[in-house]
Amino acid sequence: MKIACVTSHDATTPDGYGVRTYYMTQALKDQCESMEYIGPFSVPKIHSLLFKTKTRFYNKFSKRRYSYNRDQLLLKEYARQISKKLSGINVDIVFSPVSFASQPIAYLESNLPIVIWTDATFAAALDFYPTLNSNDICKETIRDSIANERNALSRCSLVIYSSEWAAQTALENYQIHPSKVRVVPFGANIHCNRELNDIKTIVELRPSNKCKLLFLGADWYRKGGDIAVQVTKTLNEAGLDTELTVVGCDPLITDEPLPSFVRFLGYISKSTKEGSDKMDKLLSESHFLILPTRADCTPNVIPEANSFGIPCITTNIGGIPTMVRDSVNGKTFSKDVNIEEYCKYIFNLFSDYTQYKKLALSAFNEYQTRLNWSVNTQAVKKLMSELIY
Repeated sequence: MKIACVTSHDATTPDGYGVRTYYMTQALKDQCESMEYIGPFSVPKIHSLLFKTKTRFYNKFSKRRYSYNRDQLLLKEYARQISKKLSGINVDIVFSPVSFASQPIAYLESNLPIVIWTDATFAAALDFYPTLNSNDICKETIRDSIANERNALSRCSLVIYSSEWAAQTALENYQIHPSKVRVVPFGANIHCNRELNDIKTIVELRPSNKCKLLFLGADWYRKGGDIAVQVTKTLNEAGLDTELTVVGCDPLITDEPLPSFVRFLGYISKSTKEGSDKMDKLLSESHFLILPTRADCTPNVIPEANSFGIPCITTNIGGIPTMVRDSVNGKTFSKDVNIEEYCKYIFNLFSDYTQYKKLALSAFNEYQTRLNWSVNTQAVKKLMSELIY
């Protein structure tokens, strides 16, 4: 199978937004005969000038955000550039993974089968994510975003979502035929050669008399950093020595000094060996990933934690219930659950530490069998093969 991979960003390097598509497409490329990358795209000067004018206009007169990367005019220009590229290569299928803002294939006219693999619909993300509040975004951007997504889905032969939640929102909001919708989870954005015996050693080295919680996230409030601190505080007050390590964002604790049980390490880049080794050490030593998130689709930190035998404590919102199965690789709680419910779950596992170790090994098994790119790109390849053979 020969694939044309279309992204509006650079999917060939594991940096910034492209980290997920890098690991996804690298794994898929290993399954196929060849992969041609199409994108990122150029923006004509006349379009760029128009987009800047619109941005200033909306900022000044409506105080609402306009997103040029969701403008129909831009997506139609992308379609023109994609068509030109496709005319010069020999491929069997057009594959468009998760992209920033709108899908670049939204207005592409092609006789080739088109496949999307993504984690959410705009309709579901609107007013779910704080950055996509309908009171802050101009009506033109909302209108274009819906239209672009509707066009993209109508052109696809196959739409793959990373969770049942995302798939259901597509069916409910865009009335696409269920026969072309599938669910395949995302994997971990790391290189992992760990085996079960490695994980057994890692788990055995974790202390049974001190609980180490790890919070990974770039958005303190949305990811529930304040809840993680309260959980840690309550566990300490209940007699379980507990430490919270925060990576990726600033803890927004302004009413009091940073508690002694919180370690703040800032942003750690996994693109350097030093950063990667540091993250590996943190993950190896931690008992739980704690992610009491208020809005999320399918956070990649979950399979990454599972790859180290770390169960995940998180919320049952968005696509997370597809990733975390209770008592298999962690536990999900209601977004509004009392802090004591988190603490009771952790305390009980430490009171019967054998059960914790079983859960840790089970979490690694979830990574090995269900939450890694190699396994899941094999499933996607099989689905795409059915379209062309």
